[in-house]
Amino acid sequence: MPGTALLIAAAPVTKSRLVDAASVLPVLAAVAPATLAGTDTASVVELADPLDPQTVLTRLRAAAMAPGPLTIYLVGQVHLDRRQRHLHLALARATPATMRYTGFPWDWFTQELRLRPAGSTALIADLHTDAESWQALREQPLDAGPGVALYGRVAPPARRRTPAAPAYMKALATILRSGHRPPLLPLHQQAAAQSLGDDAPDLLLALDPHAAPPPSAAAAHLPQAPAAHPPGPDQPGIPHADPHTDPHAAITAAVEAGRHGEAAALAASWEQTALRMHGPGSNEVIHWMEVRADLARFAGDPARSCETWLAVATARLTAGQAPDSPEVEAAADRAHHLWDRVRDPEAVRALGPALIRLRRQVPGRQRGTLTLAQRRLEQFHGQRVG
Repeated sequence: MPGTALLIAAAPVTKSRLVDAASVLPVLAAVAPATLAGTDTASVVELADPLDPQTVLTRLRAAAMAPGPLTIYLVGQVHLDRRQRHLHLALARATPATMRYTGFPWDWFTQELRLRPAGSTALIADLHTDAESWQALREQPLDAGPGVALYGRVAPPARRRTPAAPAYMKALATILRSGHRPPLLPLHQQAAAQSLGDDAPDLLLALDPHAAPPPSAAAAHLPQAPAAHPPGPDQPGIPHADPHTDPHAAITAAVEAGRHGEAAALAASWEQTALRMHGPGSNEVIHWMEVRADLARFAGDPARSCETWLAVATARLTAGQAPDSPEVEAAADRAHHLWDRVRDPEAVRALGPALIRLRRQVPGRQRGTLTLAQRRLEQFHGQRVG
């Protein structure tokens, strides 16, 4: 199956620039696309010093929906935003004071990659930090979410003022220029040995849930259903939660085979199990609501996906999450995006008021979202919406 390689080189153009991220792109571009992706044939998407978080999100989302293997090559710098202390990839316009609005939240990587087939996704990163983010990552290392291999390095704050070179990624690209891509762990080890040295203080990233047993490290992040409480046999024809399997793998297989109803039923089954075990509003329940929302999108039902994302946003708010938290904003943005894709007038009118109420509380980072929703609903009603 054809693969995809997504190359992202991002850094501020201001004095906050810590790394000359884009300098590695010519070296990566000299590598054959198939070698970058680790497949016989592949496509390559390149983002050089992107300005807008939504641009990165759009490209990442498109790559995540590709059916074949996906490898992301990421070079840049990461920072905590001042208000919520969440980690962001700094984009071209980012400054320390505006990181929350001008950076790309790291959580968005995990959100977009979480339904990828197990073992099909790798994120290779060469990242630089300031003092605050360095300390935070020493206390809580990066991860890319369940089922995603993460390799690379995080460099500590540099003493010199000039932007550093992405030495790790350049070494890795040079290895790949031979036309052969070794397994990811040896590739990572070779690149680190050639670029960092034995006494380098960098944090090395080598998280691969499928490189060694247990075969699925994602199980630690999934709600575990006790054998005594699976969904009952009084629901004939409905797939049930199996506490001994990885439900994400089964759901992904059903989607790839076009069995969208089966995938949705599996997700609903796990959601009901999580509801009994953890209660409404729990992270486990919300996770399966998000899975159902994505499955509706894959099945070509934007109205149902929008409705479910609206419910996710409401559940997060009810659970006490702030309206400007990345998770709540992401749910609102997804609901709005899916609503814009709904073409049935009755569905647009049915979902519009709930979206407008949500946008009043969660406007998100893009300006004018409430006004845009109001105008679209007015077009379908033929009158002003208050």
